[in-house]
Amino acid sequence: MKLKNIIYSTAFALLLSSCSLDYENTATISPENVWSDKVMINAFMTDIYGRMLPEWPIAANGTDEGMNGPTDMGNLARGLIDVDNQGQKWDYANIDRINFFLKQLETVTVLSDSEKKTMIGQAKFWRAWDYWGKVWATGGVPLILDVQDITNVPSLFVSRNTTSECVAQILKDLDEAIAVLPDTWTGADYGKIDKGVALAFKGRLLLQYASPLFNPSNDKVRWDQAYLANKVAVDFLKTVGKGLFNGKFEDIWYSERNNEVIMVNQYYYPDHRLDQKNIRPEPLTKDNANFNQAILPLLMAYPKKNGSKLVLDENRLKNDPAYNEQFMTDFYVDRDPRFYATVFSPGTAYPASDVLSGGMKYWNAWRKVADPKAEFGFKYTTLIFDQLGKGVGGSASGYFQLKGIDKALTIPTVYDAQTDWVEIRFAEVLMNYGECANEVGKSAEALQVLYDIRKRAGIELGTGNYGITATDQAGIRKAYMDERFIEFAYEGKRWTDIRRWKRYDLLNTIKFRSGLNAVIKNEQDLKNFDWAKDMYDPSVRKLFRFEFVECLDGDKQYQFKLDLNHWFYPVHKDVLNRNSKIEQNKEWGGTFDPLL
Repeated sequence: MKLKNIIYSTAFALLLSSCSLDYENTATISPENVWSDKVMINAFMTDIYGRMLPEWPIAANGTDEGMNGPTDMGNLARGLIDVDNQGQKWDYANIDRINFFLKQLETVTVLSDSEKKTMIGQAKFWRAWDYWGKVWATGGVPLILDVQDITNVPSLFVSRNTTSECVAQILKDLDEAIAVLPDTWTGADYGKIDKGVALAFKGRLLLQYASPLFNPSNDKVRWDQAYLANKVAVDFLKTVGKGLFNGKFEDIWYSERNNEVIMVNQYYYPDHRLDQKNIRPEPLTKDNANFNQAILPLLMAYPKKNGSKLVLDENRLKNDPAYNEQFMTDFYVDRDPRFYATVFSPGTAYPASDVLSGGMKYWNAWRKVADPKAEFGFKYTTLIFDQLGKGVGGSASGYFQLKGIDKALTIPTVYDAQTDWVEIRFAEVLMNYGECANEVGKSAEALQVLYDIRKRAGIELGTGNYGITATDQAGIRKAYMDERFIEFAYEGKRWTDIRRWKRYDLLNTIKFRSGLNAVIKNEQDLKNFDWAKDMYDPSVRKLFRFEFVECLDGDKQYQFKLDLNHWFYPVHKDVLNRNSKIEQNKEWGGTFDPLL
């Protein structure tokens, strides 16, 4: 059973305001009475969860994972940045709410000491979570740790604390939370912040703080701290039964409350349902569609099942039919099992029982259409579902997200998905530990983590290393970059990783969002086509060829040109205008150094 008391809700905020009425309503709840009622105190805590629990991200656009559609590329990715379109406004609403809650708990008498401590621990975790989000974006921010007196206006205008001061306070909150939180929660409390979540987040934070974004001088002390924190997290989580999920990779999102789940947002119908309309293909959804379409770097990132890399020679693909045929086989057959669990490829199964009935596969492959204005005198359009009389829409790459898709959805129910969002998986904690191990010279530990991750994925052992060939620190560092790209695809972590590594060049080098079109060779073959067959059938693959598409956007002004001189976001002008004590970041013409 899913936890149904942690939901997104703003109703409780009404209790924090008051109004004047012409009669006395004895059934109302006054703000003062909240703190003498356990139920209402828990409701306040639930409201904090509801406002702050991370949701399923739709974040491939702007990275080398995917795109939402042609010419849908943001200003940051294109290098068109300024304070107006990148400025951060630092919303302190949740911080204010948490500070108020902590202040009220000081005088609460209806809770036992144990109950009060666990409440304080959860609140301090969420304060640390919120502050790190701000610091992650801009560097140091004003630290507000107590309820402010709004009648004392001058006291409201405070300066930015340094980044190091903020990190010290965040770690203090986390350590105090870790000291009082329970090891685990069970039953209806499952999903609340426990000791393992706080330890895992502390490890994530210290990894990010030790990474080049915050640590360009590569201070080894930071890496030592990050290594220790993540090792403590891994060791503790193992003692409470956590580990890599031992079932199919795709079932991490379908086998609820499995041992890999560390921090989770539980979705359920009807109170806390998940909207998945956007990530579905256009003919299989409604209102909006085609987000998170995979592009070439992600399609190529997954190795073969034997661990070896999949390599594409674009020239031979175009000019050598035998090579094209073999590459198509290598692309579809015997890949890393995570590929099939993460990415839908044209001509394979897609969960849409209301449209794709009778075993029919989703055939959004391409055919040529004469167009004298187009390059080479023709353009590509996707195949038509002739037997349905339904076009396949305007997708760009034709490869869609499968990870976490609620398989029971139909077009009328695309707003009703119930797939839990796992914000922190054991795999992430393990890989955070392994990456830190590499940076502190413990290469054997770092490699073992990579082997464990690939073994769980279903990659073959081979010569003993599951296809991992790295041996030195630089090679292992790259192996972690590659493996995180694969393991956490569509989990909203790619942009974070690219930024913390200061590797915008990974995007700028690929330049355009490219793809592979599966093009039918002879349209006559459509007349008697068996729509229940798929690309895993060799006889079906022979009807198609792959054609490389250099720019899926169709307009080469849409290319990655990230600015290598701006790594932290600016403070928004509204904040600067409202508070003269706030300094702008140095990268943006100010005096504040986010690295101090």
